[in-house]
Amino acid sequence: DRATPAGAAARRAAAAAQLGLDPDRPTLLVTGGSLGAQRLNDAVPAAAAAVLGAGAQVLHLTGLGKDGPVRAALASADPAHYHVREYLPEMELAYACADLVVCRSGAGTVAELAALGLPAVYVPLPVGNGEQRLNAADVVAAGGGILVADADMDAAWVSGHVPALLADREALARMGAAAAGAGPGDGAARLAAIVAEAAGRPPADRPAAPEGNGRG
Repeated sequence: DRATPAGAAARRAAAAAQLGLDPDRPTLLVTGGSLGAQRLNDAVPAAAAAVLGAGAQVLHLTGLGKDGPVRAALASADPAHYHVREYLPEMELAYACADLVVCRSGAGTVAELAALGLPAVYVPLPVGNGEQRLNAADVVAAGGGILVADADMDAAWVSGHVPALLADREALARMGAAAAGAGPGDGAARLAAIVAEAAGRPPADRPAAPEGNGRG
């Protein structure tokens, strides 16, 4: 249970064992979703020396069929600490290990990271009407994330910002707390209450009306 430090540490250790990660190293999770994100796949591997040199490790989810160029770019990187996978169905394992996430800012991703209190570098996909930037706006305004334009996300940006952030545990903790406070953490309970009310039944945690108050 991530709700307590001991629970979070236990989940991290168990998840790290399954993923082959070191639970004691700061962990950067890079993900562009199931399809991947070319910008992230180019920028982060090119900055691998700086990230790994800071004592961190990377779990990079490239997207299906997109791991080849990333692996090639990492030919000189330490394979023990830069882990490349195409896809991970059990994202809860990645989240349990992550100290910082570099990702796109789809609505689902932003909601998940905020609910878990995970700090992130959001790189909105520059298409449409800018909805991905808007998705992350509240979390970023609260201090729970950093917004980086797609055109600015390159090896120089990663090298210049990510290693220092991963080394600053207090800053990551502040960002995580801000992310967690940026939205409701009881969405499931609220939805259950709405459904129960619509069905004409009280939620499980609401006392039933006492007998004898009906008519007739």
